[in-house]
Amino acid sequence: MKDLVGACIFGQSGGPTSVINASAAGVFIEALKQKNITAVYGAAHGIKGILEEDFYDIGQEDMDELLLLKNTPSSSLGSVRYKLKDASVDDTDYKRILEVFKKYNIRYFFYNGGNDSMDTCNKVSKYLMKAGYACNVIGVPKTIDNDLYGTDHCPGYGSAAKYVATTLMELNLDAKVYDKGQVAVVEIMGRNAGWLTAAAALANYKGLGADLIYLPEIPFSVEKFLSDVKRVMDSNGGKCIACVSEGIRDKDGVFIVESLSSAKAKDNFGHTQLGGLAIQLADLINRTYGVKVRGIEFSLMQRCGAHLASGTDIEEAFNAGRKAVQAACAGKTDKMVVFERDMSSGKYKCKYKLISVELAANTEKKVPLEWITPDGTGLTQDYIDYALPLIQGSSKSPLEDGLPKFASLKKVKVAKK
Repeated sequence: MKDLVGACIFGQSGGPTSVINASAAGVFIEALKQKNITAVYGAAHGIKGILEEDFYDIGQEDMDELLLLKNTPSSSLGSVRYKLKDASVDDTDYKRILEVFKKYNIRYFFYNGGNDSMDTCNKVSKYLMKAGYACNVIGVPKTIDNDLYGTDHCPGYGSAAKYVATTLMELNLDAKVYDKGQVAVVEIMGRNAGWLTAAAALANYKGLGADLIYLPEIPFSVEKFLSDVKRVMDSNGGKCIACVSEGIRDKDGVFIVESLSSAKAKDNFGHTQLGGLAIQLADLINRTYGVKVRGIEFSLMQRCGAHLASGTDIEEAFNAGRKAVQAACAGKTDKMVVFERDMSSGKYKCKYKLISVELAANTEKKVPLEWITPDGTGLTQDYIDYALPLIQGSSKSPLEDGLPKFASLKKVKVAKK
């Protein structure tokens, strides 16, 4: 609905990234400019902050600190993994959200996250429509997994890919320096889509990458993996670097991390909690071949390594937040901001568009199979051409005493009504 007058609220959800706060900065700075937005709130820990009536008055923040958010990693408002039940099953949470929105006259809702977060955004949007409450809802994309449907790429991916490629180049120089053989197994995030693990190919593009790269798009065979490692060692003086996505599965769809150990715990969305695969595969190689092996998990740093953030990624993430607010104030709702690649000039350019948030909710975009080499252990030039524009440029926080100066928000709590 156009010309709505009222407050806006913004929440962050899911795994942090090095640029999710850039989107927050875009939302906040743009919202503070809009005449129809009477107050700007930031929800503490995403949807839980709304349910618990726990949010911050962004109007009390200094503009310099809001600008620093562009180069501050992780989720400044706090994140959450909370799954809303279908309203047809249990509408308790939805009634509470509507109650809070009415109490504070919230007419604009922006939610920043990946697949599960867009599911939350979609459910809230549909419920408010059904309840007849006018509120423009826009999803702001975010995920290093790069697997949201309808967008060329996702904010956070370019920086995480740059971190993976750069760190792997450095690791290559370290792991292959000795006169004796050594195998390194590197575990990279990615449950169902291998976009981030594919970034290892960018290091290969510079001649300092992995010998073997395994994505979850291709069924993983432990026997073939051991054979591949042996083949590389035999031809490379006993040295081998293998990159594996944490979410690789066997032909029956069982996570390899589960098949090599006892059953893993589940998160709030029912997903198997991953991690520890590199150590398991390293141990298997050691027991099979008796060679020195290191299991390395990039873990949290690959998503929040702001010191290696892509300048392109930061600006696009910031603009995604701005475009979300502009769209909502123009009367758009039930949408998500997406990126479209424009190469018409011969150079990369990003265009911003909107799609139905329902399309992005719980729909995963995977690495095209034709971008994976026939033997399933590498990526083609098509992936390199896709990813290179996304990692360009750098944008770092200012230094203070030789260390980065990150945003430090006042986080003034909004008084409960």
